[in-house]
Amino acid sequence: MTAAPTVYVCTTCKCAGAPDSDPRPGACLAAAAEHAAAGTEVTVRRLRCLANCNRGPSAAMRCNGSWTYVFGGLDPANARDLIEGARLLAGAADGILPWRGRPDILKRGLIARVPPIGFEGMDE
Repeated sequence: MTAAPTVYVCTTCKCAGAPDSDPRPGACLAAAAEHAAAGTEVTVRRLRCLANCNRGPSAAMRCNGSWTYVFGGLDPANARDLIEGARLLAGAADGILPWRGRPDILKRGLIARVPPIGFEGMDE
């Protein structure tokens, strides 16, 4: 693996159009991701707002030198998929999350892919 991956989970997220609840669905996703990451090299960090409110709950993942991925439409049942995806990303020599082997929620829930700092090439 190239670098230890980090998953960032928005704790203020709720499902689009849903009323406020306590705890927020994003906080429940964060707790489930922390549990799923126990004993792995994946770090889970809680944060407030990934600005993806229309498609929450949301999470992002990255490693040093990798692309950053933002996902939406998640729930606590997807926690293991987030950790599995982060581990796939950490093992990707090109810093790009492989499509093959990626959990389905990380295919259909993809919001954005952001290049790493210092990226100068063309992604073709």
